[in-house]
Amino acid sequence: MTLPLDPRRTALIVVDLQNDFLAPDGAYARGGLASEAARALPQRLLPLARRLRQAGGMVVASRFTLWPDAEGEPMVSPHLRALRPFLVRGDFAPGSPGQAVVEALAPCIDVAVDKVAYSAFFNTQLDWVLRHAGIDTVAVCGIVTNGGVASTARDAHVREYRVITVSDGCAAFRAEAHAASLADLASVGEVTDCGSLIQRLAQRAPGRAPGPA
Repeated sequence: MTLPLDPRRTALIVVDLQNDFLAPDGAYARGGLASEAARALPQRLLPLARRLRQAGGMVVASRFTLWPDAEGEPMVSPHLRALRPFLVRGDFAPGSPGQAVVEALAPCIDVAVDKVAYSAFFNTQLDWVLRHAGIDTVAVCGIVTNGGVASTARDAHVREYRVITVSDGCAAFRAEAHAASLADLASVGEVTDCGSLIQRLAQRAPGRAPGPA
């Protein structure tokens, strides 16, 4: 059974849709890990983000961040360094163009939090922001499905938020990993697509402007 959705108590959490992950000149493209599935997400999510804001909800972005050490070199965990040896000084640096949310979605973002690990809740102010905004439902989207998205959704669940995973608003490096993660996330909340969520929000009275086109 699909439960009613109150947009004014709902936040869309956009996980890591940043230039260094998605842009043709970003860190991941330079490292040979550009994902066409991930690059398609911003335009797919834009109508949902606009609709939710129009209905009075909130859009929050997480930005994966590599903080520089005293010498200006990125502080990269050993695990990530082994997986992504191509990361260099300036990649995902705080305030840099690469760390920024992609241009298509940026006008719809109400709050952005910087994160250092998979979950958007880990060592960030996300939980504080959501609770003070009166949010009790989160719709999680972004990259990657079996990484940041799954970790954020599970952390939301243990914090007793109602969790919705946006199935076609996520992407992974392998289709089978994406599918397996979505099946697994059904154990902590609802899994649905952008179009279905937009339809559920369509009849709500406008709460504010949706942001620039």
